[in-house]
Amino acid sequence: MTTNTNIQGIDTTNRDRIKIFDTTLRDGEQSPGCSMNLEEKLRIAAILEEMGVDIIEAGFPIASNGDFESVKAIAEQSTRSVIAGLCRANRKDIDRAWEALQHADGGQRARIHTFISTSPVHMKYKLRMEPDAVMDAIVDSVSYARSKVDDVEWSPEDGTRTERDFLCRVVETAIKHGATTINIPDTVGYMVADEYQELIEMLMNSVPNIDKATISTHCHNDLGVAVANSLAGCFAGARQIECTINGIGERAGNASLEEVVMAMRTRADRLPFFTDIDTTKIMKASKALGNITGFGVQPNKAIVGANAFAHESGIHQDGMIKNAETYEIMRPEWVGLTDSNLVMGKHSGRNAFKTKLAELGYTLADNQLNDAFQRFKDLADQKKDVFDEDLIALVDDTARANDTIKFEELSIHCGHKGPHVASLVVRVDGQRVPVTAEGNGPVDAIFNGFHKAYPHEANLKLYQVHAVTGGTDAQAEVSVKLEHDGWTVTGLGADVDTLVASARAYANALNRYIVKREKADSEVAAA
Repeated sequence: MTTNTNIQGIDTTNRDRIKIFDTTLRDGEQSPGCSMNLEEKLRIAAILEEMGVDIIEAGFPIASNGDFESVKAIAEQSTRSVIAGLCRANRKDIDRAWEALQHADGGQRARIHTFISTSPVHMKYKLRMEPDAVMDAIVDSVSYARSKVDDVEWSPEDGTRTERDFLCRVVETAIKHGATTINIPDTVGYMVADEYQELIEMLMNSVPNIDKATISTHCHNDLGVAVANSLAGCFAGARQIECTINGIGERAGNASLEEVVMAMRTRADRLPFFTDIDTTKIMKASKALGNITGFGVQPNKAIVGANAFAHESGIHQDGMIKNAETYEIMRPEWVGLTDSNLVMGKHSGRNAFKTKLAELGYTLADNQLNDAFQRFKDLADQKKDVFDEDLIALVDDTARANDTIKFEELSIHCGHKGPHVASLVVRVDGQRVPVTAEGNGPVDAIFNGFHKAYPHEANLKLYQVHAVTGGTDAQAEVSVKLEHDGWTVTGLGADVDTLVASARAYANALNRYIVKREKADSEVAAA
């Protein structure tokens, strides 16, 4: 008998391959505070392709010029993955998507993903369309998309709350007019696993041309069962899972890529499926996304949380010393996790530093590398041990080449009696702006200083500090969340000085606010 192996070297004989459709850059970016700029999206897309993701949904091209440029640039950069763009059910959206996607191997690796709502509540209140009009829109949009590309995905938004007979009709119609992938979204995260499996089984048994398309799952995590639902869909016949790194996404998020993939790898005895994901790249992707968005994972998050492979209980530690299998069902190295041993120090050279950054997923331009290397040297003079997490936190600040706001200098006057005064030097569009501000404490004074240097309408919603590594010389990582007009942005900053880290975090959040505001303005103009 011939033995088949996937990228992990695992026997895949008699197992079905599941395509991974990653929507971190589209649905994931819609998570409050998770917006990314072009450079950041390109970096994440490169990591996703390196992981072996089959389809990367790069954005919603007609939503804004920024989204269009991101999809186009990712299509140009990609060498292996299929690149998808989301469209509503109209020709204007489809034309705009094709304009961006045609750069993926001349359109050979382009997928147009078009959708329309099909549930009674969505059709009545959101679309204000009758079912027959929705059906006509499906026919026109899918046919038109197929005239552009051979790879067309169609989704009935709020599909799990759609009347079953109508769902069968629209799926059959979409396939008849050219859809090669049919996605069944649990848009509001309402279903549980056996129910979602029954829904896919019903479609597999009731739609006569269902064999002409790949069935895909797209599950939201409002009830905490998105991964379970996605896997249940595979048992019913789905062969594509739509998911995101760290499970980010609207509301409670999407099915988590790392959980889906590692469930298949770890429980191969119960899950007769496999993917082509290189799981050793999971931690790299998770850390890169967290640092780019400022949207970290909770310590007890499965697979990628800080505590996922930590053991504090004495009984657990004793078992781990004797045999790791006593309390670990997977090995840390399977997901690319390595011990944070000291690998860099004040005597390390520039080339070693550059090589280490490449291992951590960072490729910096020469000027950025010079800035980061100088900050590393300064850090190495202050810290006894320099860990991977220290380097990631440090480099993330210097990797922001196109920021409008750049923090340069800070001095503080404070004490238990006050006054609390912050003197900052900030660059705004390249212009040096020195400011002095008072506040209710040194952090408030710093933030007031930024407001003086760059007046804006955003309000502080969250300020949080934690240590990147252990010890009194640990870098502090500060998270700042700003809110304006119903949307939020999150910024991260790190330094051995908590107040400097706070300034860096506020600057990062303010830059994200500027990008988000510009995007919102362009969307209003486009509408």
